[in-house]
Amino acid sequence: VLGLLVWALIADTTYHLHAAYGWVLFVSIFFWIVTVLLFVTYLLQLQLKFYMIPWPLVLMIFNAAATVLYITAFVTCAAAVQPTSWRQWDYNRRAAASFFACLTMIAYGVSTFFSFRAWKGLGSNAATSQVTDHA
Repeated sequence: VLGLLVWALIADTTYHLHAAYGWVLFVSIFFWIVTVLLFVTYLLQLQLKFYMIPWPLVLMIFNAAATVLYITAFVTCAAAVQPTSWRQWDYNRRAAASFFACLTMIAYGVSTFFSFRAWKGLGSNAATSQVTDHA
């Protein structure tokens, strides 16, 4: 939802006059589409059919790449906002897009942390950590 807000707010401005917003749109639309595809994959449990793919590693790499590229998109978007814009609604939308790009970057960063823990196997709960094999 946050990524959708980023590209919808940018797309509703005169972004074609500023080349920097092309990068922001690319990052936000690309990762929004891939995130939706991964969500549908997990929703329909299709990852169980492709068991040969290391899904925790794939998710960690995806989230790390999204975090790094959203950092660049956020900095680009925030730096391109011009407070003296002759079109006030463009300024408001671009500033809001910068804010939501920051939130999206943080969300992908947190997802990277949790997917790293899942990849390393650090996500065990109290019930599984108490089980011992005594024969």
